Amino acid sequence: MKLTPLDIRKQEFKRIMRGYDPVEVDTFLEMAASDLEEALRAQKESRDRIVELETQLKDYRQIEKTLQQTLLQAQEATGRTYESARRESETIIRDAESRGAKIVEQANTELARLNAELHRLQARKESLIGRLRVLLSSELDLLKTLDMGGPEDLGAGTSLGTGKESLEVENILKNIDNDRSSHAH
Repeated sequence: MKLTPLDIRKQEFKRIMRGYDPVEVDTFLEMAASDLEEALRAQKESRDRIVELETQLKDYRQIEKTLQQTLLQAQEATGRTYESARRESETIIRDAESRGAKIVEQANTELARLNAELHRLQARKESLIGRLRVLLSSELDLLKTLDMGGPEDLGAGTSLGTGKESLEVENILKNIDNDRSSHAH
């Protein structure tokens, strides 16, 4: 049987001669009941405190578990974000390299076209210079001939330094007159 402070206080003993002093026994029982009452109250407070602490511990463990899950999710999200950013940067780099290669290819094509045009123009320049030399030489020959005498002194078949077959002086003089009259207008 479990004793309570009330059991101790209500406990009655038989009275016999030469027994214990009833006042002393009653005082002792009252002290024992008070001490037991105090011990039971302290025990109840301790149990309440234990329950409270266990509840807090359970809450803290739940918070810890939630934090661990959140941390894990954050790490996974960071990993996914990093991987996505890495893939995106690789795509951007590939696109930039592709665009750069196209630009270089276009520049090379344009360079080749410009080089071809330059060679064509240089060849045309050389051709024009050659033709001008021939024309100037021809004109100089004509002037020398004219300085020596008039057109009547020129014989048919005189070479004018063109390296071509001989030209008639009359045709050359007509061409010169035609050129002068066209430049005058």
